[in-house]
Amino acid sequence: MSAALTWIWKALGDLIDGPLRSLQKHIGAHRMAYVFLAPNLIIFGLFSFWPMLLNFYIAFTGGQSVILAERPLIGVENFRELLACPSYLDPRTCPVAGYSFWTGLWNTLFFALVQVPIMVVVALVTALILNRNIRGRGFWRAVYFYPVMLSPVVVAVIWDWILKRRGILNALLDDMVSGWNDLARSGVWFEIGLGLILLLPLLPVTRALLARIASPHRLRLSHGLAVGLAILLSTWLARSGGLVLPDYRPVNWLIDQRAGWPMFWVIFVYTWGHLGFYMLILLAGLQAIPRDLYEAAEMDGTSRFRSFWRITLPLLMPTMVVVLVLSLIRAFQVFDEVYVLTGGGPGQATKMIIQHIYESAFIGDAKRYGIAAASSVLVAGLLMVLTLVQLLVTRRRAGG
Repeated sequence: MSAALTWIWKALGDLIDGPLRSLQKHIGAHRMAYVFLAPNLIIFGLFSFWPMLLNFYIAFTGGQSVILAERPLIGVENFRELLACPSYLDPRTCPVAGYSFWTGLWNTLFFALVQVPIMVVVALVTALILNRNIRGRGFWRAVYFYPVMLSPVVVAVIWDWILKRRGILNALLDDMVSGWNDLARSGVWFEIGLGLILLLPLLPVTRALLARIASPHRLRLSHGLAVGLAILLSTWLARSGGLVLPDYRPVNWLIDQRAGWPMFWVIFVYTWGHLGFYMLILLAGLQAIPRDLYEAAEMDGTSRFRSFWRITLPLLMPTMVVVLVLSLIRAFQVFDEVYVLTGGGPGQATKMIIQHIYESAFIGDAKRYGIAAASSVLVAGLLMVLTLVQLLVTRRRAGG
């Protein structure tokens, strides 16, 4: 069987070899690289560059048809409708399309400004820990990277089960409160346990209070005073009912806007789902730093913090720039997790700019492809500006 497969592969190679040799004679060996790159370039152009050009053209057209011939050119009217706001800081002053656009844009900007620093810091700390020689290092690396392999929709559905009103989180918190209250009402054993807990911080306090007493029995006095105070405090706290918590009322984590929980959980779930990707990039950057530098710093008596500040961070800066740019771009593209978790609600508190583009083009009877395309062009321009500013700032800091 292996001999037959070898013969087949050889025959296919001979079949391709003739035309390629003939083509090489006509165009030259130095141009053959473009021949091998041509399939990838064609596919990339067909599915990337062509949709970008098509989207840019649709941004200057009107109508509801998807056929280009049936879409009249209207110039910058779509952009004018999106930007026709007395105050961009207050989307309520905008028309319908502008209100949806600016609401989504401000929510996305807030999301990116909060989530990107959190993502970078947590990914860096995780990479630093997993770069050390700890037990089960390979297992923990796989654990942190595993959510990246899941679909964003699957991640959102899992966390929706956890966060809904009758979900796992509310049930767990209810059980914890009920268990604590049962323990607080359990009587003398709770008082003894609480007294032992209070005794630990009271020992140094009483010893300090009796530090000026010139007595050989000072140590025994401080221990006796600490035990007495612990008994009195534990008895008073347990019998006064001050440690009994009120009954837990389930929270609508994805609906309760008063405390800002929906946006908090959107940021948390998105960070949890994508952390492993950036952690792996930073881990590769950490492993590329020569160990000789740390050994030399250790011989000079340099502290770990100073080694991190003077060696790790400067040498890791190129990788950090990559992580910052990628995380910023992906933060502006957030859609799946938010749409499954909150649907952009409550109201439009978590509605992102990609959701606005999606709903403008595909939701409802009036398909406004021009508004959706114009919105994506404006977001792309803003993203390019933010990326350039980020690159300039990080390069200046790295050079300085």
